[in-house]
Amino acid sequence: MADKTILAIDQGTTSSRAILFSERGDILEVAQKELTLHYPHKGWVEQSAVDIWNDTLEVTKQVLEKAKTAPEAIGITNQRETTVVWDKNTGEPVYNAIVWQDRRTADLCKDLKGQGHEPLVSKRTGLLLDPYFSATKIAWILDNVDGARKKAEAGDLLFGTIDTWLLWKLSGGEVHATDVTNASRTMLCNLITRDWDDELLKLFNIPKSMMPEIKENVSEFAKVKDGLLPYDLTVGGIAGDQQAALIGQACFEEGMVKSTYGTGCFALMNIGRNFKQSQNKLLTTIAYTINGDTRYAIEGSIFVAGAAIQWLRDDLGFFKDAAESEKMATSVDDNNGVYFVPAFTGLGAPHWKPEAQAIISGLTRESNKQHITRAALEAQAYQTMDLMGAMSADSAHTPEVIRADGGLVANNFVCQFIADMLDVEVQVPIVAETTALGAAYLAGLYAGVYENLDDIKRNWKSDRKFKPQIDSDERKKLADGWKTAIGMVLSGA
Repeated sequence: MADKTILAIDQGTTSSRAILFSERGDILEVAQKELTLHYPHKGWVEQSAVDIWNDTLEVTKQVLEKAKTAPEAIGITNQRETTVVWDKNTGEPVYNAIVWQDRRTADLCKDLKGQGHEPLVSKRTGLLLDPYFSATKIAWILDNVDGARKKAEAGDLLFGTIDTWLLWKLSGGEVHATDVTNASRTMLCNLITRDWDDELLKLFNIPKSMMPEIKENVSEFAKVKDGLLPYDLTVGGIAGDQQAALIGQACFEEGMVKSTYGTGCFALMNIGRNFKQSQNKLLTTIAYTINGDTRYAIEGSIFVAGAAIQWLRDDLGFFKDAAESEKMATSVDDNNGVYFVPAFTGLGAPHWKPEAQAIISGLTRESNKQHITRAALEAQAYQTMDLMGAMSADSAHTPEVIRADGGLVANNFVCQFIADMLDVEVQVPIVAETTALGAAYLAGLYAGVYENLDDIKRNWKSDRKFKPQIDSDERKKLADGWKTAIGMVLSGA
């Protein structure tokens, strides 16, 4: 009998992809299309919601046309917080999708903070008042697009994060729904009730009629409209990208951590069944809800990870290929006292200093590009160390293992240095596409490919493991150098 397959739609910030997985988690087929970002004004970031849909449909059809049999179900994972508002009668967006990176509502967030609303927002949603999240993006569209507010109040406009938009299109306009993880990133969802919060909707002046139904991560979200795809399929699983990666990494036990090292770094720790508001400038979010069982996560964001290596390659010309950075870093015995704090776009968790600027400190006459490259790679471990310190303080869990993924984990030096500085084992999985795999797992649970989470745990396989290799004295010496460097950044030196 042919192996059962599952289709994952992975709609990200820079591309739309469809991946066909076997039930063992092997990648069978992939199709991908790059997506254009638009920057109409400084700090504004937009995409065409129509292009997102058309590209997603195209890559999905490409994969299904190569599939030997019909997949069991579809799972969707997506860039979180990106906001689409459309006319439910015409199906046309009233404005471009406003991307999660967009900062146009910074003044509105500042005003709301000044009015003392942030404690309420944090208590209900686990989030900080920030333009990053969807609520102020929706408010901006209603207040700045001609006729939008009038239409919304008449019940004619719908809001969705990208999962909701794709689901609505796949169902032929029949289903307006989201999952709990994407809902938890809107700044409008009460994390205790797992439903839209009337007080927050009133605060942001958003009609409740715009909001999608919130479902568990494993649900019969929608049957795909007849004739749209080569096979009759059902969307059975949805999760936002970082939560999908947590599931793909099988981090189902309290205290388990996944850390994704891409352009930036997103780390999530499973904190179990109880909602806990961070006391250390981290975010609390819903990790997943499956069969009525909700698990929460603490999330920390590092703004610059792989982007620092790109800068050395593209702007300083230190090397032609990012892969060369590992050889350069290991060609010297140590960093020679050089530290690189890559705060090109400010500092994220746990510092939250958006005005911070990057520095390279400790330079002497004998410093060379090998030392600077090594310092840039080492910074990933130091930043993770700061993040894990805050996570441990919030959760009372000190992780014994970090499951790492993302493009930067191809660099063995980075993985080893993270293990050394955090004094934990770093594990890299065989299947690197953990985000798409997480969405496939959710759909597989819906379709009965997997009976429960234990089946998914057994599927997880390690490709490489890195154990700590330095002693506590060396660790403290290196950490003290980082504290001095980041102290300069935080003090504005």
